[in-house]
Amino acid sequence: MMAMTPKDHIEEIRRKKFSIGGDPNPLTEDLHQAVKNLSAELYAKDVHFLMELIQNAEDNEYEEGVKPALEFVITSKDITASGASATLLIFNNEKGFSPKNIDSICSVGRSTKKGNRKRGYIGEKGIGFKSVFLITAQPYIFSNGYQIRFSEEPCLHCNVGYVVPEWVDENPSLSVIKQIYGSGNGLPTTTIVLPLKPDKVKPVTQQLSSIHPEVLLFLSNIKQLSVREDHEDPQCTSVSAISISRETNFVTRKNIDAESYLLYLSAGGKDEEVEECSYHIWKQRFPVREDCRVERRMEVDEWVITLAFPNGERLHKGTSSPGIYAFLPTDMLTNFPFIIQADFILASSRETIRLDNAWNQGILDCVPTAFVNAFISLVKAIEDAPVSSLPPMFGFLPVNASPYPSLNSVRDCIKQKLTDESIIPCESYTEQKIFQRPCEVGRLMPAFWDLLKRGREQGVTLGNILTHGSCILSSAFDKEEYNEIFKFLGLKYVGYDWYAKCVQSSNFVMLISEDLYLDLLLFLAENWSSSFINTSIMNVPLLKYVGVDGFVSLCSISESIRHPSMLLLSYDINHVSWLIDWNKEFRCAGSQFFLPKSMQDLLWYHSKENTIRNWLVSQAKVRCVHVNDYAHLLSKTSNGDRKSAVAYLHFLYHSLAGDFLSNKEVDRLCGSMPLVDNYGQVTTCRRGILVPANRSRWLQLIGSNPWRAQGFIELGEDYLQSGNYAGLDTSEEELVEFLKVHLAAQDIPDISPPDAEIPSVNSLLTKKNAFLLLDWIRSLQRKGDFFPTRFLTSIKKGNWIKVSLGGSVGCRPPSQSFLLASSWADLLQNGSMLVDIPLIDQNYYGHRINQYVEELRKVGVMFEFGEACQYIGQHLMSLAASSNLTRGNVFSILKFVRFLRDRVLPLDNFINTINGKRWLRTSQGYRKPQESVLFDEDWRTASQICDIPFLDEEYYGEEINCYRTELQLLGVVFGFSYQHVIHNFKVSANLTSLTAEALLLLLQCIGNSETSDKFVNALKGNKCMKTNMGFKSPSECYLFDPEWGCLLQVFNSFPIIDENFYGPRILSFKNKLTQIGVLVQFDEATTAFASVFRRQAASQSLNKDNVLSLLSCYRKLKGTRFLFPLDLNKCIRGAKWLRTRLGDYRSPEECVLYGTEWEPISSVALLPFIDDSADRYGRSIHEYKEELKNFGVVVSFHKGVKAVAAGVRLPEDPSSMTPASAYSLLECLKNLDHQQNKDLLCTFLNKIDKAWIKTTAGYRSPKQCLLFGSDWESILQQEDAPFIDEKFYGSNIASYQNQLNLLGVVVDIKNGCQLVASSLDFHTDFSTITRIYNYLDRFNWKPDSEGAKKIWIPGRGKDGEWVSPEDCVLHDRHGLFGFQLNILEKHYEKNLLSFFSSAFEVRANPSLDDYCKLWKLWEDSNCKLTKADCCAFWGFIVKQWSSKTKEVLLEKLSKVPVYSGSDGVVLFDKHDVFIADDLYLKDHFEKFSSRPLFVWYPQPSLQYLPKAKLLEIYPQIGVRTLSESVTKEFSVLDGVPLEEVNPKEIFISRGLFKLILGFLANASLQLDAERRHEAVRCLLNMTVLQTREPINVGYSLSLSSGEILDVKTSRMIRWERPNSKFFLQKLDKSPGHKNVLEYATYFAEVVSEGILWEKEDYVHQLADLIKLGFIMEFDEAAIGFLMKTKNLEIFLEDEEFLSSAFPSE
Repeated sequence: MMAMTPKDHIEEIRRKKFSIGGDPNPLTEDLHQAVKNLSAELYAKDVHFLMELIQNAEDNEYEEGVKPALEFVITSKDITASGASATLLIFNNEKGFSPKNIDSICSVGRSTKKGNRKRGYIGEKGIGFKSVFLITAQPYIFSNGYQIRFSEEPCLHCNVGYVVPEWVDENPSLSVIKQIYGSGNGLPTTTIVLPLKPDKVKPVTQQLSSIHPEVLLFLSNIKQLSVREDHEDPQCTSVSAISISRETNFVTRKNIDAESYLLYLSAGGKDEEVEECSYHIWKQRFPVREDCRVERRMEVDEWVITLAFPNGERLHKGTSSPGIYAFLPTDMLTNFPFIIQADFILASSRETIRLDNAWNQGILDCVPTAFVNAFISLVKAIEDAPVSSLPPMFGFLPVNASPYPSLNSVRDCIKQKLTDESIIPCESYTEQKIFQRPCEVGRLMPAFWDLLKRGREQGVTLGNILTHGSCILSSAFDKEEYNEIFKFLGLKYVGYDWYAKCVQSSNFVMLISEDLYLDLLLFLAENWSSSFINTSIMNVPLLKYVGVDGFVSLCSISESIRHPSMLLLSYDINHVSWLIDWNKEFRCAGSQFFLPKSMQDLLWYHSKENTIRNWLVSQAKVRCVHVNDYAHLLSKTSNGDRKSAVAYLHFLYHSLAGDFLSNKEVDRLCGSMPLVDNYGQVTTCRRGILVPANRSRWLQLIGSNPWRAQGFIELGEDYLQSGNYAGLDTSEEELVEFLKVHLAAQDIPDISPPDAEIPSVNSLLTKKNAFLLLDWIRSLQRKGDFFPTRFLTSIKKGNWIKVSLGGSVGCRPPSQSFLLASSWADLLQNGSMLVDIPLIDQNYYGHRINQYVEELRKVGVMFEFGEACQYIGQHLMSLAASSNLTRGNVFSILKFVRFLRDRVLPLDNFINTINGKRWLRTSQGYRKPQESVLFDEDWRTASQICDIPFLDEEYYGEEINCYRTELQLLGVVFGFSYQHVIHNFKVSANLTSLTAEALLLLLQCIGNSETSDKFVNALKGNKCMKTNMGFKSPSECYLFDPEWGCLLQVFNSFPIIDENFYGPRILSFKNKLTQIGVLVQFDEATTAFASVFRRQAASQSLNKDNVLSLLSCYRKLKGTRFLFPLDLNKCIRGAKWLRTRLGDYRSPEECVLYGTEWEPISSVALLPFIDDSADRYGRSIHEYKEELKNFGVVVSFHKGVKAVAAGVRLPEDPSSMTPASAYSLLECLKNLDHQQNKDLLCTFLNKIDKAWIKTTAGYRSPKQCLLFGSDWESILQQEDAPFIDEKFYGSNIASYQNQLNLLGVVVDIKNGCQLVASSLDFHTDFSTITRIYNYLDRFNWKPDSEGAKKIWIPGRGKDGEWVSPEDCVLHDRHGLFGFQLNILEKHYEKNLLSFFSSAFEVRANPSLDDYCKLWKLWEDSNCKLTKADCCAFWGFIVKQWSSKTKEVLLEKLSKVPVYSGSDGVVLFDKHDVFIADDLYLKDHFEKFSSRPLFVWYPQPSLQYLPKAKLLEIYPQIGVRTLSESVTKEFSVLDGVPLEEVNPKEIFISRGLFKLILGFLANASLQLDAERRHEAVRCLLNMTVLQTREPINVGYSLSLSSGEILDVKTSRMIRWERPNSKFFLQKLDKSPGHKNVLEYATYFAEVVSEGILWEKEDYVHQLADLIKLGFIMEFDEAAIGFLMKTKNLEIFLEDEEFLSSAFPSE
């Protein structure tokens, strides 16, 4: 039969599939709508078609030898005659469409690529080509003879759009298409023509022009893509092309299943320069973890992750650069400097990957491992590359955070893994490249790198830079521009102690020049506070100074700090020499040293002089000094040395003379300088300086220095002698003058005295000394000096003035002496009958004494008449104080007052003197005159309550009344005075039951007193006021007011003041009464009333009269200004004083006034109606309805919801409630809802939150009910869940939907999941349970507790059983767990499996723990396993291998599989099974063992279960290797003929030593030169003994049962290291290469084990090298080449060791 032509094929599709020409297909409309919905909703962006077409081209098949290419051409020609303004053509050189492909494109969801991810297909959604309908209404396909088009409009013949093919003969024709293609060759196999929709022309053009150049990066087929705009004018035609130009440097790494290569991508266009960018490509495979498998990738067993690292700037053509590829770019910008490509599952828009998908998360979990492997490869790939070439590689690190949290987890994992890798290049100042982990490497501050560089140029050796405790980042890498990289890697700066070690160990300070030394100090200064303070740098000798011997020395900063001012620096460069000379003169007194002059000179001209100087001063405590500062320091270093103190004076003198110090500075220095006193003692403590005694006037007046205790010293004789210091002379006259001018050495009268007494004034002074003293006082007054108290007092009170007293001569103090005119003296003598006046003896002192009036006045001498009167008064008062003032003296005083008054003489001084004393006798004892009162009748009432001091007329007699005027002048009180009443009030008096007059007087006093507290307090505490209830204290009394007094009459509890007793005058004292506590105001009365009311209410004592009286008073005061205040209202409303029918007392707000409207609700509520029975308030209570309402009583039904909410009482038996009762509650709820009182509503809802609603599942509380409606009918039936019983309540229940919703009834279908789920336990019907599961799935239900997590498994028992989700899995791929777990895919439809996964967290596949339990069952069964089961188990382990898997298996697996022939696999104790890592021993033991000894692995090795991986896992779970498990025993060599041979004959030569030393020098072994040499030295000192007999070796293998397997074999070499003996069998080369290789192997093992016995992990590596060296007979040239290939080298000290060990070689 002939093959069908393409045209016939299309006709057949139209006829058979779409019934064109036949009967209509009823499914065609659904098919049309399905395609339309899929195409319109799946993708949001206009240009998704572009990615789909590129994806299709990548998935296409190509002929061998063809370079796959894809070309887009857009033209303005209407080649389809469809009226399109632009047409897009796509050309692809694939094999072309097959009939099968045509069938697929004419269908929905029948892609030929489904299930072929393994074959490399990258298509995802199954819509592919149909996405073009977003931009075109009629796409055309020309391929392999097919010429067809499709239309989005429904076909006229079948009413289906999108997938109905139509044959095309023209418009366009192939010739027109070829003309547009324009190539000299034929058309590519496949051409797609898309006439664009009008609104899509611009978007398509823009997107085509901005195709990302990296779109080809991860495509395995398409190597070239171009875009061209076709124009009539060829000059206007634009072309842009992208291509992969070449791929080089392919490297495969089988151990990690990875490969890498360098890819070059180029992009350019017409008349544009071609841009090229290379990318390091890293591709690595990872096994798919079972927990990450998803339905869409079930056939894929490995993830292929590709990372692209762009060299330089990426190609982007103005567009953003994606960071995630799923073969083609997504729109995800990762912010990472590399690209991630993998077979990700995309979101429906293809713009992003699904970050919540387990498959994608599994891929992202592998990215860090792939990145680290790739990065290490890039950093360490080229051995000879300079370190400076490495920083660009570090630019690939993801230092910046990603906007996607999942990718930040990838970034964090990369960061964590890199911390464990040796990737950081270190500085060693050698040719050896050293890499270390980030945590082992530190950075240096940039400035210090410069110091090291300059230091090396000046001869500083830095070869030991790696010995300071931390490796240093390479100087080529340690740049500021890489800071973000270092921050990402956690690379920190070295500890600041490192700098100290570096500087100290290299003798840096003493070897560098002075200018570099200053730069070192500058470096420390600029980083001190932030870095070096309190570090070990402080203990490094860094600071230069000139010692006493003149040589430069060093001291540490710590030493300088401990000895402040130890190091000195001159402020002025011109003073340096002067200071150094005098410092020498003082022999560096006080251990003070100056910095070297050369350093100081350079410092002055340094650009950062201030920074260095400030640091030296503030941190190193170097003191920067002027000559003045230096002088201050010197003054503190005399240490009591007399000569130093004197020399210091000469230093100051000459510094002033040389202009090194100013006069002011010298004066200040002299003020604190050490001085030598007349005893030869050195002191700095002084307040004044006296001239030497033998030249002074102070000695004449005082006799000795009385102020020594006050710090006045007498200069010694040393200061009157000339001297020579620092080569300079000082004469006596110059020094004396200097002392006077700058030390202020003083003498009387120039001395400013201290606060001390003068002993000489205690007796009469000679006239000369008296006038000398007065001159001194005059001098002090003129200078304005302060007179010290004790100094002045001693002069005032000293008996040094000569006076005349009553005709006799004597001595008196100045303060008791008078210098008066003779007329005043005579008058006083005549007027004063009792007192003599002491007058200065002017006959003795002469008229000169009158020249010192001011000086005498200063020392207390009196000159005025008033002072004399005051003197007389003081004398009289002294008599009174000694009780010697008689009645006659009192009358004398009064007479003296009268005498002064009569002569119109001043009285004030005398009266003021005597008025301050108590000398008048009164009824209250002796008092001052102004405190005394002359009695009369006006004082009678006051005397009852006061202690007034009346003059004692009985003592003085009537004569006292003759001196009323004098008494008044003295201040005695005459006439009544409230102030005296107030002042003399008896606080302790008994004020109980006061007379009306006394109380009124006290109230009057309160008004007249500025401080009335004592009256108020006295009255408050006494029952002094008469009331209707007897005498009460003021605070208990009330002043009656007729306007509001009715309030006080509600209770008989208020004492009211007796107005009849006090008279109407009492009302005028309202304010005073208030002060003493009487309640006179309405607000006070209401407060008191409230208190009484509370007590009455609390004791339930309010009777009917009280209640009605209160309501009546309230009505009376209503409308007046005396309304009940808020507090009283609150008290009345809040107190429980109203009795209810319930028999209790309640507050008004809790009470209800009964009415007929309350009847309906009373059947379901207990309400507090006011008791209006005859025994209580009676019907009259209803007359006060308004008053009760104002107090808060509920009087209407619509206001009583609060009472209802509080009183609702549902019956215990819900079946007793009728539907009418339920509706009444709902009506009440509606009323509450309208009032919008949330608290009240909550109270009511809580009250009725009980099981009272009838449902299909019995009576339930509202929150346990559902309201059935039309939206439930399509999913559930009423019996499936607790729906409200409509048969019981009627259909009207639905009208209360809002109220039921308030109660908590579920009315919305979306909110019923929890209740519906809770009903599952009551069902066993599988169809009902499935119906409920589908409902729960629809609304994404999640169980809220572990108890709710149960799944129904049908078929078990009678109907089935409920099981825990933990006992379930969705799939069992290998069918291993049928008896251990419930496999849900066996019972439920596929759509519910995802529900079980998300809602119940059912695992997709068995977990590691499940596999371990399965293995345990196998262990206990002692049965053989099939190879398939064993492969399935260990295949899972390989895919899940991790540190956690290792820990689990190590704990839970006690047996492992071993070989047991071809009929299966058996399990043995893992301690009796071994890994055959030594095939030589394996052969021997297998011959002697009766059972299998060695672990099983599949043969041949499987792709998913490689042998290498199993052999890697077994040791980690406790299986031992054969080599580590056997014990060796060498045969005894006694009696065997031995021959001593030269070690060189067995290649123990220089070549062997060089190879070993090169290996030991590896940084990872951390062996210094001494330890390396010690390790190999044992080879030099041993004796080599050779025998022709074999050296027998016995091997023993111990099993857990105690059985020991023994085998014997021969060994060619043996080394007894403790005895330094090396035994070997003579090498026989005749058998061939095998014998030599065996000999070399034994030799290498023995030597390696002997050298590295402390580091066993490196034995095998060294043995492999030695074995190669042995084959080459350790030829030095060959050894040198071998070491280079292994990146090994030896150091200078190793060369020296070899030269000494092998001097002749």
